[in-house]
Order: sequence, then C-alpha cells, then structure tokens
Amino acid sequence: MTFGEKLRKHRTAKRFTQSELAKLAGLSINTISNYEKGTTYPQNREIYTKLAEILGIDPDYLHNENDTPVDLPGLKYGKRARRQISEILDDVKSFFESDRMSDEEKDGLMQSLQQLYWEARKEDRFRSVPRRHRKSGKPESGE
Repeated sequence: MTFGEKLRKHRTAKRFTQSELAKLAGLSINTISNYEKGTTYPQNREIYTKLAEILGIDPDYLHNENDTPVDLPGLKYGKRARRQISEILDDVKSFFESDRMSDEEKDGLMQSLQQLYWEARKEDRFRSVPRRHRKSGKPESGE
C-alpha cells in the first residue's frame, strides 16, 4: 500500500474526517487530501511520526510503501489479489501491534488463522483426489 492509501485507511478506521486529522496534525485539509491522493508526501519525517501517533500506528509502517511482511513470489492472480492480500496482512499486523488485544487474545487470533489455513489445505487435498479414489464425501476432521 502507498502512504496515501495507508493514511486514508487508518484515518477512516478512526472515523476522522480529513479536516479533523488536519487540525490534529497542524496541517491543512489540502495537504491531507494531497497525501491521500498520492500527489505529495511529507517532506519532514516528523510529520509521519505525528500522523502515526494520531492514528495509533507505527511511523515506519506509515512511511514505508508497498511493504508486505511476506514475499509473494509467483502469485498468479494479479494485482487485485496482491493488493487484497497486502491489505489483509496490514490489518492483521495492526491487530498484533495494537494494545486493543491481550497477548492471550493475539495468540488465539494466530491459532485461528493457522486453523483456517490448515482446513483450507485439507479441502484442497480432498478436491485434488479423483472421486473414485475418495473414501467418503468429505475429508475427515481428525486428519
């Protein structure tokens, strides 16, 4: 995601208008609008820090563009899928970095994500077996 996309995403998540964010950051509405459109970027690192502080996110995350914590080589589903995956990973990352969840809740979230992955893998393996070789209509839950 670009700086502007991240700024808009987190501003709207906090339910700030551009005007409210501009006032809190000591910037003009046009500046915030231009940041979100990607026509300008902060010239001073302190602006990234101030915006990140207001939005409750890491300044480095806001400053770094197109950073995906996982390399996605060979993703064959195009830009839209890559963008969706990046957004999902950004959302999960923000949950893990926030104080909104306890460590136990974060552990539970991670376990749930892993469980979803393994269930999907099991379904993929089941679908890849020809029907005549399947033992039953659905994969067993204990596998």
